[in-house]
Amino acid sequence: MRHILRHWSSVLQRRPFFVLPLSPHRSLCRHASTTKPLRPIMSGPSEPMAVVAPSFSSDPASLAAHAPQVLSNGVNGRQEDSSSDEEMPLSQHTPKKINGANGKRIANPSSSNSSEDDRPLTKKPRVSTGLARKRIVESDSEQESSAGPSSPPAPPVKSATKPPSRSNGAIKPKSKARSPSDSELSSEDERPLAKKGSKAPKRSASPVKKPAAKPRKSYKESSGSEDEKPLAKTVATKGRKSNGSASARVKKEEESEDDAPLAKGKKRASAGADSSTARKDVKKKVKEESGKVKKEVKEEDDEEMYKWWEQGENDGSVKWTTLVHNGVLFPPPYVPLPKDVKMKYDGQSITLPPESEEVAGFFGAMLETDHVLDPVFKKNFFNDFKDMLKEFPPKENIRITSLEKCDFRPMYEHFEREREKKKAMTREEKKAIKEAKDKLEEPYLYALVDGRKEKLGNFRAEPPALFRGRGEHPKKGTLKKRLRPEDIILNIGKDVPIPKPNIPGNWKGVQHDNTVTWLAHWKENVNNQAKYVFLAASSSWKGQSDRSKFEKARELIKHVDKIRKDYTEDLKSKVMADRQRATALYFIDRLALRAGNEKGDDEAETYGCCSLLFEHVTLSPPNTIIFDFLGKDSMRFHQEVDVDIQVFKNIKIFKAEPKKKGDDIFDRLTTSGLNAYLNTQMKGLTAKVFRTYNASWTFQQQLKTTPKNGTVQEKIAAYNTANREVAILCNHQKTVSKNFEQSFAKMGDKVRALKYQRMKLRYQLFTLEPKMKKKRADLAESESDMDDEFMERHEEELREKAVEAAKKKFEKENTKLVAEKEKAQPKSVLDERLKEIKAEFKELAKERKTKKVEPKKGATVEKLEEQIQKMEARIAAARVQMEDRDKTKDVALGTSKINYIDPRLTVAWARKYDVPLEKLFSKTLREKFPWAEAEADADWVF
Repeated sequence: MRHILRHWSSVLQRRPFFVLPLSPHRSLCRHASTTKPLRPIMSGPSEPMAVVAPSFSSDPASLAAHAPQVLSNGVNGRQEDSSSDEEMPLSQHTPKKINGANGKRIANPSSSNSSEDDRPLTKKPRVSTGLARKRIVESDSEQESSAGPSSPPAPPVKSATKPPSRSNGAIKPKSKARSPSDSELSSEDERPLAKKGSKAPKRSASPVKKPAAKPRKSYKESSGSEDEKPLAKTVATKGRKSNGSASARVKKEEESEDDAPLAKGKKRASAGADSSTARKDVKKKVKEESGKVKKEVKEEDDEEMYKWWEQGENDGSVKWTTLVHNGVLFPPPYVPLPKDVKMKYDGQSITLPPESEEVAGFFGAMLETDHVLDPVFKKNFFNDFKDMLKEFPPKENIRITSLEKCDFRPMYEHFEREREKKKAMTREEKKAIKEAKDKLEEPYLYALVDGRKEKLGNFRAEPPALFRGRGEHPKKGTLKKRLRPEDIILNIGKDVPIPKPNIPGNWKGVQHDNTVTWLAHWKENVNNQAKYVFLAASSSWKGQSDRSKFEKARELIKHVDKIRKDYTEDLKSKVMADRQRATALYFIDRLALRAGNEKGDDEAETYGCCSLLFEHVTLSPPNTIIFDFLGKDSMRFHQEVDVDIQVFKNIKIFKAEPKKKGDDIFDRLTTSGLNAYLNTQMKGLTAKVFRTYNASWTFQQQLKTTPKNGTVQEKIAAYNTANREVAILCNHQKTVSKNFEQSFAKMGDKVRALKYQRMKLRYQLFTLEPKMKKKRADLAESESDMDDEFMERHEEELREKAVEAAKKKFEKENTKLVAEKEKAQPKSVLDERLKEIKAEFKELAKERKTKKVEPKKGATVEKLEEQIQKMEARIAAARVQMEDRDKTKDVALGTSKINYIDPRLTVAWARKYDVPLEKLFSKTLREKFPWAEAEADADWVF
């Protein structure tokens, strides 16, 4: 055996070998016939090497067939000293993976001296090819525990003064390899990537001990400094790990070898164009990485959004497990008016208690509105005002019996002065008021639902006021009384603190019903209707309710043909109740009428299909029916409709004598009975589902008229036209605004202003190339609506705007100069600017008369023609917008868009026709319908 070892010793002196992973306890250093371990075989007087043999028997033939292999003490299979490194070919300098028993990377420790024991592994240099080396990290304890057939070989030992420690014949590593210094690297290529062309950073002289029990770190975690990470990995990982802002992340990512941001690093030796280019490159890189980080942050935010639509259907019984909120926010108490502000009765000032004064102030604030001219409004107000005066009479004991003798003008003038004061407030004062308001409302903005933060909708208790109503509401002018905690019932989770009201008082009741989604409930005094506090429209509960509603309408598509067939047959039924039900269904399906409910004596007189009276329907032969009644919110429904002959005959029968004015047309039909019948046709079907179905179906059909190659504005106009048809179908009317004519006239002026700009471009073109008048006869024609009166007025408006802008700029410049402790500009500077503006507009008037405009510098025929073409496109878009505005002036498009049209139709249409969704859905609506954006692609259909 000894002569074999001597033979291999001579071989090892000539050429080093790589080792195979073997088990230390089966090495050649522990021969079966030897009682004590052999000393390591040295490759030279000063070059110790560890010899490791594979696991085989000790017979000479086997030993000869398996040559032992050597693991040198260098990095990636190289010896650490320069002589062996020079002898090794460049191809052998590439990184090698050394896998342990569990696929871990194993460190190659060295033992240069005993004082370096337990020193952490320093950073390895990159190979001469410029490739980043893999870091190999392992603790001493991990190396000791790696045993078995696939364990790594024992590392080499390099020590001239002290032999390596041994344990049971195996060599135990004591210290870790060091990195060669920059002086040891023979060329620039052998430097790590972060060190090229720059001075290496200083490192601490004292080693830092690494706890043996601490788990091994990954490649990313083991890097001691940022400069030695590959740049690609540094940028890719830090954006995800950092918890700071996007700008902070980018700044950190751009650290150089001396730990300073690149943008603020030391100046390079090169100057001039090179340094400028470098700075531009840095800014470009920072911008690119900032975009990446912002994208990652946005993606993280999107991931945090509660995507309830991906959670599956809720059974509908239990809505929540835990519910925490702070109740409702009550308005502040009434502040009495100044003592010198008093209403007058029959010319005499009277002093009212705060309770009566508040009600009088409600009417006084509305003196210049149409409400105070409405007889119903005035009658209802004065009745409630007299009731309040009975309980809280004036101090002068004057009996108020006539509204005409009441003079609320002093109150109105006081409120107007307060409004003017509010308008005159500085930005800081307005900001302070807003901050105080936000601080007061902050606790009420959100609720915790099953530990999830959800925004509330109407968390404020309604303040007292005069009820205005809509349309011809019989209760308009009635006093809405002030709400108190004793009027409100809370719904909240069990075992959670009961919120305390922000005004004195106790809640009417507290319950813990997890089958409902309201948080607070009360009844208002005007119509005796239930009012609720719900989560916001963007909440998961509201979203689930909306989606369920539209999915129910989509399900109706499968059953609607059968339902129509059945009610068409029942139109001729001999059973009068069935005939009435079929006729009502016909109206609900074809006209999108609401079902309607019975009203009490103290409720508003509004009607639906099932509650129509004798006088609400007029027959006009041969088959025309005229509807005229007050619908929801007392909005008038007045339409003439051509119906089937059988339907016309049925209504004639239902109105036959002895029926008279005030009698029900469908006297054998109720809303509950109708919905019960519909539920037998389709589970969960009610008359209301028909409105949603018809609105969405009609909208989808109307959208087919969208011009595929039209402009964005033309496509939006087609969208609004489709929406208008749905609004008309659902009777979503609105009163034409008082300011409509004025705003519409401004839109006309905007179009003419664009034409004015086009006119100036035409004049420049003709001045530059007179022959264009014959070539482009269309441009030579004068605008029909561009008269001198408008142009003079328009130029005056432009001049005033220019003067105002010049003054503001002058003030801003002087403010900045004063802040920098410099001398302000004299008024003569402003006067000179104003003089120039005056001269410019004097020239405009001259151009208008001569119809000659000097072309601007650099103007060409091609450029001017292109500008004219763009201006014509803007004019066309403005005209389309005007026409669209005129068509929809008396129709409320929002109601149908929000409540009746499936939002997925809008999303799909926008994607199909390449129209930005934000032009159709406001930010609030996009927050309300995130599920629609997630589900609908360009091919989605209702």
